[in-house]
Amino acid sequence: MGDNGDVNANQNCHATGDPQLDKAIYQWINWDRNPLTRGQIESLARERDVVELRKRLCSRMAFGTAGLRAAMGAGFSRINDLTVIQSTQGMYKYLSKVFPDFGSRGLVIGYDTRAQEASGCTSERLARLTAAVMLCKDIPVYLFSTYVPTPYVPYAVKKLGAAAGVMVTASHNRKEDNGYKVYWHNGAQISSPHDKEILRCIEESTEPWAESWNEALVDSSPLRRDPLATISRLYNEELSTVCFHRELNGQSPLKFVHSSFHGVGHNYVQQAFQACGFPPPIAVPEQRDPDPNFSTVSCPNPEEGASVLELSIRLAEREGARIVLATDPDADRLAVAEMSDKCEWKVFTGNELAALLGWWMLYNWKETHPDPSDTDKVYMLATTVSSKVLKAFAQMEGFHFEETLPGFKWIGNKIHELEKTGNEVIFSFEESIGFLCGGMVPDKDGVSAAVVVAEMAAYLHTKNLTLNQQLQNIFEIYGYHISTTSYVICNDPPTVKKIFSRIRNFEGENVYPKSCGGHNIINIRDVTTGYDSSQPDQKCVLPVSKSSQMVTFTLQNGIVATLRTSGTEPKIKYYTEFCAPPGKSDITHLEDELKKVTCALVEEFLEPDKNNLIRRKV
Repeated sequence: MGDNGDVNANQNCHATGDPQLDKAIYQWINWDRNPLTRGQIESLARERDVVELRKRLCSRMAFGTAGLRAAMGAGFSRINDLTVIQSTQGMYKYLSKVFPDFGSRGLVIGYDTRAQEASGCTSERLARLTAAVMLCKDIPVYLFSTYVPTPYVPYAVKKLGAAAGVMVTASHNRKEDNGYKVYWHNGAQISSPHDKEILRCIEESTEPWAESWNEALVDSSPLRRDPLATISRLYNEELSTVCFHRELNGQSPLKFVHSSFHGVGHNYVQQAFQACGFPPPIAVPEQRDPDPNFSTVSCPNPEEGASVLELSIRLAEREGARIVLATDPDADRLAVAEMSDKCEWKVFTGNELAALLGWWMLYNWKETHPDPSDTDKVYMLATTVSSKVLKAFAQMEGFHFEETLPGFKWIGNKIHELEKTGNEVIFSFEESIGFLCGGMVPDKDGVSAAVVVAEMAAYLHTKNLTLNQQLQNIFEIYGYHISTTSYVICNDPPTVKKIFSRIRNFEGENVYPKSCGGHNIINIRDVTTGYDSSQPDQKCVLPVSKSSQMVTFTLQNGIVATLRTSGTEPKIKYYTEFCAPPGKSDITHLEDELKKVTCALVEEFLEPDKNNLIRRKV
């Protein structure tokens, strides 16, 4: 830009009549050096598309359950070169305040394989810009030289003693999205107050520093290191801590099919299998290599079940493989399907897999800890919307079980807290197919979970048991835990607010519903407001989370039902579970009862038709 006359001319050219919006347009056009995203805003300004401009420029992304996550494209509310630079400048300011030795500890940076041609955004470019911001301030950067699974970043943060880590990923979100996930020095995702303080620092430093755009620093600075070889070696060596029967693995006749869902997982799962003595799993060729368009699936989330596992299942049938393992695009989640003797496929839910993995981790822990008193220091963790099956294990086996708020950041920080006092967390999970076996990484890890499931299946095969048969054995011992997890989509935030406001005033002002599906509601916990009717002081034990909606109902018949908003997608999720005591095995009756309550929960409390909610396609 030349003199002030040019500046004013530019502002007048894009004037909308809204001073706040005009300022944001001016800032964007002057700060953004990416011609594609700058061009998007210039085009919208020329067309005077005020509605779209306000959406993109008049709000900023906030840290949710998985860091920053939004659509790629131009605007302060989206993921792009400029917002990633702004976020990293805020990170630099905050980390410099908190860590006097930040200049020696440095930052770990990883990325997945997402890309959007229209905005010139790729995860790799965003990672390199993140590195450039730090390098221009003489901060050492451990930037992986290629795409990695998300768990590699928190693993590297701990192993390298870094102050923090950033993973550029939107995990299993739709192809249009990307994200910026931040890990603290303990390897757990950031939580309050760090998230709010980083946001405050971002807002104080929105104008990009001149050198922040200097991507060439990544190739020229002596402060940039590539941790790939070291971290891969250490990670695969440490898999021995969750590999209990290596001698069986190489001899097992079982075959496994693996899909990496067009993401990062293929090479890393192959390495993990090798490290644990297995031959490599059979890769689904159409989904093996990275593809940011996720061309062969309707949605890149293996949690959607059989509909997105079709290619894997077909390949397994051709190859005579009984088990399918699918990691999501950033390889932090794992889906599993197994063929029964009747040649039918069962896709396990996250809760069912947790019952199997929790049993397996406990079984092997007990093999090496014969003294019952050792369980005093043993823990398993789950998010509060996940199955209570681990609680049943703990009550019968004598170890400890604790719940956290939804999101693995809460589990990761709880692990850190427990380990500081000499405790051992041997298994953690969230129902959305996120598992952590052992304590290698304080985050969910689809790579290690895949090889642990394979070893468990190989061991059970020597006992003439399938995974599903063992699951039934577990339920017979600890009680049947039958659950449903699903969602509706709501693209209108005011509607979401209205739905939850109605629930809180269902029977009058501040009076919650008293029944659901013909059953009395005996307890209500509202984590958004901090209310819990089951507590003597009626206050939640879990931390209050005002930024999201979550209400849990406990019914007289033992069903627990939760409604909550997703932290990463425009979804209202619902969870119901029937926890039967050991010995009660009239499964059909339990399933019918659960189905009836689940239907009532959705229809009575969410009113999908009235509120124009989009139901999940099965």
